[in-house]
Amino acid sequence: MATLPQIKRPGPKTQIAIDEGRTVFTNLRENPAETHAKGLRVLKLSSNKKLGKVITRGEFAGRRMVTLTLEERKTCPVSCHHWETCYGNNLHRAVRIGTVGLEAALEKDLAGLIEKYPEGIHVRLHVTGDFFSVGYVAFWRRMLKRYPDALSVFGYTARKPSSDIGRAVERLNLAAGSRCRIRFSQNQESTSARPGRVFAAREDFDADKSFVCPQQTGKVASCADCAVCWSGSARTLRFLTH
Repeated sequence: MATLPQIKRPGPKTQIAIDEGRTVFTNLRENPAETHAKGLRVLKLSSNKKLGKVITRGEFAGRRMVTLTLEERKTCPVSCHHWETCYGNNLHRAVRIGTVGLEAALEKDLAGLIEKYPEGIHVRLHVTGDFFSVGYVAFWRRMLKRYPDALSVFGYTARKPSSDIGRAVERLNLAAGSRCRIRFSQNQESTSARPGRVFAAREDFDADKSFVCPQQTGKVASCADCAVCWSGSARTLRFLTH
């Protein structure tokens, strides 16, 4: 008789975090004001090998890769299919930035980074965390309008496309065109009929209706060397289980 695979259950600390809707690493939460008081930015230049540091392909080649890390679960919908198995469960060094005063801090950091890197910046939203309000989505729309030649963003959201925040994200994608590609983390097929709704699916999604992340399969060294998910195919992106 075949042996069924064992499901890895979360440890007690992780389970409490899941139940309370927060990060496991409460010692790594920080308000934007605290970050700035240390002389640091809430927006970080990427040092992640998977993401890369400078875009090398596509229309944003030469732009610096920048990241924003918010608190997982606290800013995310409970419906996220990684609510329990969140990538953040193992991210024991990254500081999670709080939402109080976030927009003012981001506005200051964007101005400073774009002044320092006039070739532009490409922001990964969000390493952990998610869009937490319609107003926060609107903030990014304003910033993309303010910096048409130097700011682009990409990322993923677990918000349902039919939710208030999801509809705001769809409008953001449409308004900013190629400078904003936020994929909805849903097992759905992307279609040309709804260009503002592009999807990032789980490993079990139909392979004929999607493509696997090239970085995960070793075809490219980093996201910065690929650019497919934000400037290439509008097909559904499929991630292998992390």
